[in-house]
Amino acid sequence: MEGNFGRPGHGPARGDARPLYGQRALVTGSSSGIGRAIARALAEAGADVALNYTRGEAAAEAAAAEFRDLGVRAVTVKADVSREDEVEAMFAHTITAFGTLDILVNNAGLQQDAPVETMTLEQWNRVIGVNLTGQFLCARAAVREFKRRGPRPEVSRALGKIICVSSVHEIIPWAGHVNYAASKGGVMLMMKTLAQELAADRIRVVGIAPGAIRTPINREAWETPEAYASLLKLVPYKRIGEPEDIAAAAAWLASDAADYITGTTLFVDGGMTLYPGFESGG
Repeated sequence: MEGNFGRPGHGPARGDARPLYGQRALVTGSSSGIGRAIARALAEAGADVALNYTRGEAAAEAAAAEFRDLGVRAVTVKADVSREDEVEAMFAHTITAFGTLDILVNNAGLQQDAPVETMTLEQWNRVIGVNLTGQFLCARAAVREFKRRGPRPEVSRALGKIICVSSVHEIIPWAGHVNYAASKGGVMLMMKTLAQELAADRIRVVGIAPGAIRTPINREAWETPEAYASLLKLVPYKRIGEPEDIAAAAAWLASDAADYITGTTLFVDGGMTLYPGFESGG
C-alpha cells in the first residue's frame, strides 16, 4: 500500500471550477483500461483518488504519480475485491489516507469464458466472486463510511455516490459467457436495489454499461481490420468505444450535475443495445 499522497491539501483551488473538488474517490481495478481512465477523469475533476489493483503494481504507481501532477492526492492499494478481509483493509487504508470517502467506482471485473458444459465451478465462482460479490462488499463498506461521516454539503449534495460498472451484457445474453452475463445481470439488480434502499439517505447508486471498448481484455475483437469490421456490425455508431468515453460518463455521474439520477444504468455502447440486426428492417 503506497503512502506517498502527493501535494498537501484536497486538490486544486476553487477557481479551477473542478466539479469534484475536495472529494475523495476509490476506483477498483484501476491500474489499466477503463478503471485507469475513470480514475484520471475523477482526478482531472478535482477528486483525490485511490487506485485499487490486484496485479500491475508498477502501472498503478505510475498512474498515481501522473495524477499527483494534476494537483490531487493519489494512493494505491492492492486488494482482491472478492475477499472480505482485503476489501475492509482497502477501505481502512483509503480512509486513513484521505479522511473519508465520497465516491466509489465499482469497476473491478474479469472474464473466464467457456461453454456451459465445460465451465468449471471454479470459473463460475471466480467470475461471480469478483464481478458481483466484489461490488457488494465494496458498496457495503462505502455505505458504512458515508453514514459514519455524515453530510459534506460543501463538496456534494449527496451523502455519497456509488457507480457500478456493468456491461451491455446485463441485458444482452452472451453464449459461452454464462458466468460473466449472470454476474452483470446481478450487478444491475443489485445497483437498483441499493439505490431504492439508500435513496432516502441521499446516497446515489447508478450503473454504467460499456459496450465494445478498446481495452486489452478484448484485443482480439479489434486488433485486425477484419476483426474490427466484424465488431462494427454490432455497433450502429460504427466505431469502437474508448476508455475515455466511459470515464467521461463516470465523472459526470459522480458530480452534482447528476444529483437527481439514481437507480438507473447509463449505456455507453454506441447503440449496441439497439438490436442492430434490425437496423435495415429485420
